[in-house]
Formats: sequence, C-alpha cells, structure tokens
Amino acid sequence: MDEDIRRVAGLILEAPLTRRNRRELLYCGLGGLAGALGFLILVALLAFGLTVSVSVLGTVVGLLLITLTLRLSRRLGSLHRRLSNRLLGQQVEAPQRFQPGTGLLGRLDRRLRDRPAWRAIWYSLVKLPVAFVQFYAVALTVCGLIDVLYPVIWTLFHQHSSSPMVVLQPLSFGGSLKVHSWPGSYLAALLGAALTVAGAWVARGINAADQVLVRRLLGPISMAERVSELERTRALAVDDAAAALRRVERDLHDGAQMRLAALAMNLGMAREKLDDPDNETVRELIDAAHRNAVDALADLRDLARGIHPPALDNGLASALATLAASSAIPASVTADIGTRPAPAIETIAYFCAAELIANATKHSYADQITIKIYTERAGVLRLDVSDDGIGGADAARGSGLAGLAQRVSTVDGRLDVVSPAGGPTTVTVELPLRA
Repeated sequence: MDEDIRRVAGLILEAPLTRRNRRELLYCGLGGLAGALGFLILVALLAFGLTVSVSVLGTVVGLLLITLTLRLSRRLGSLHRRLSNRLLGQQVEAPQRFQPGTGLLGRLDRRLRDRPAWRAIWYSLVKLPVAFVQFYAVALTVCGLIDVLYPVIWTLFHQHSSSPMVVLQPLSFGGSLKVHSWPGSYLAALLGAALTVAGAWVARGINAADQVLVRRLLGPISMAERVSELERTRALAVDDAAAALRRVERDLHDGAQMRLAALAMNLGMAREKLDDPDNETVRELIDAAHRNAVDALADLRDLARGIHPPALDNGLASALATLAASSAIPASVTADIGTRPAPAIETIAYFCAAELIANATKHSYADQITIKIYTERAGVLRLDVSDDGIGGADAARGSGLAGLAQRVSTVDGRLDVVSPAGGPTTVTVELPLRA
C-alpha cells in the first residue's frame, strides 16, 4: 500500500517536469488563443449575417456573410485539429472535403448544407469556456514558477526593502498573500510548487476534454451520423431496386411480351390458312411471325444487357472501350485500374459512363468525349467523363445526373459536376472498390 501511495505521489509531483507537460501547456496557450479569437470572429460574422439576412434588401449580403463564416469555420477547425494532432499526439483525420456545386445557387446551396463547417462552428462556440480553463492552467503554471523563485528574488532584490511581496495567485478570491520576511518566502515557494503541479493537471484534464471535442466535431462523421447516412442510402438503394424492377416489368410488358403475342397470333392465323390454296397469305403471315420473333429476341437481348452488360465479363476497361466505340460522338478511353472492383461497382461505373455519354450526345453539342477510369488511391475507383461542349449541366435541375448521384450514393460513392456556361463539362464519379 505504501509503495502504491509513493508511486502515485511521484507521478503527481513529477508531472510539471515532463516533456508532455510542456506540450500540454503550449497547446493550452495556442489552442486557447485560437479558440477565443475564433469565437469572437465567427460569432460576430454569423450574428451580423443572420441579422442582415432578415431584411429583404440585405438577404444577399447576409447569405454571403454566412457562407464566409462557414468557410472560415472550416479553416479554424483545420487549425485546431492540426494543433491537437501535433502537440497532443492524437490522430484525427480531416472531414470530407467540401465539394462546390455548379452555378451561384448550387455553390450557395452546397455551402449552406456543409455539415463539417456547421460542426466546426459548434466547436468554436463550445471552445470559449474550454479556452478560459486552458488560460487558467497556463496562469497557474506561470504564477507557480514565479512564486517558487521568491526566496531567490527576496535575497537579490528585496532584502533591504520594508514593503512586503505579494504572492502571485490567478483569480485569488480569498485575498492576496504577502511575504514580509525571507523565511516567509519559502512558504510562497511551497505554494508556487503546488500551483505548478495543479496547473499541469488542470492542463491535462481540460486538454483531454478538448480532444474529445476535436474528435467528435472536427473529425470525420460520427457513428450516429454515419448510421443516419447509411439509413438514407439504404432507402435510396431500395427505391433504386424497386425502380429497376418496374423498368424491367415495363420493358417486358411493352416490348417482348407484345411481340411474342403478335408472333402467337400470326402463327395461329398461318395454321388456319394452311389449307387455303392462296399460299401467298400464309407466306406473309409466316414472314410477319419471323420478324416479330427476331424483334422479340432483340428486345430480350437488350433487356438482359441492361441488367448486366456482357462486355463487363472482360473487365471494366474493355467494357468502356466497347461503349466508347458505339458512341455517336468520338470518344476515347484511358484506363489504369490496379485491383479489379467488385462486380456491383463495375456495373454502377459502366452505367454511369453510359448515361453520361448519352447526356453528352443529347445536350452538349460536343465534338469529343474523354473517359478516364483509374484507381486514385487505396480502395477508390475514379471515373472522369468530360466533353468539349457548351456546358451548363446541373444535377439540381432534375436531370439524369440527379439519378446518377442517387445511385452512386447507395455504395458511399460521390458524383461531382463541373460544367460552367460555355463548357467544358467534367463529371467525376468516385466509387469504393468494394461496396
């Protein structure tokens, strides 16, 4: 028991002398200063922006101030995260990079719905009381170190003075302590040692709380938000599967089923005419039945290709090359795929490329389409489809791009559109190699 007590007391008393304590105090000073300044700047901008945007005339100015606040909050969040990672040794990854939309309204909408930026604002609001405690830990240490030197200070500078020395204490609510003699300076030194130890442990405690805030508010999406996102993408996947089944049913009903019905009718009529001396009528019915059979086979082949393109059996690069060869606009394919993606990912990438080529053919008035498919980093497949057309593509206007974005999101993918007026248009699809 005595050994345990001595060990704990040693850990407590040695805390101010460790390298870790210096890093903790440095983080308290820098992090607290950044937190206090960030709180003042963000609150002032956000409050002014919200106040101005209430009026009709000030809506534009207010929204611009709010977007500026959100952009600045991301920068401040990055600063706090880097300080925490460098000085406290924790490894908090950056949240998802902001992806601007196309056009003024698209950019504004994306910025106002930037969840990491709003979480960074929440961190700045909570950081103010944390910064106060961090400053207090620094003040405890500084005052304690000065008090420890009181015997030396008394001997060198105050030995022949009749006025007492005031013992430094941060936020001393019980009144100030004074040293009237050289032996009393040792009591001040003892108090200073206690303040130094207290400052070290206050710094550790508040920094531990701050680390939790950094992980939850400045890091990637939390588990609760992740679950919510998975529930949303699961609902999208269910809707996408239901829409695919309805499309297959409609294609079967309106295409192959009707042709097969016509084939059966023509064959029945031909059978009734077998005894007819006019063989020309029988020949026409059989020819019509043959045409319907050929058309029905073509419809079934197209339908099967829509479910799973046979070209994917030879790999995604080969399938995209086949797709580019059949494009009405000259298209080129550049592929650099290391690990082959899962079949579901290959299918999504193929249909995204097919839809984007079809959109470019219908709307872009382009002369050239460029397709690039490659693995950007570990576990990520990137598809870039660009054209030199007139631009102006916008997923927010209810085009096929919105459907592609929904389909990509079901596997935690992302679709970005850059299409300024006058072109060119570049659509980027990022997919995981495994769903």
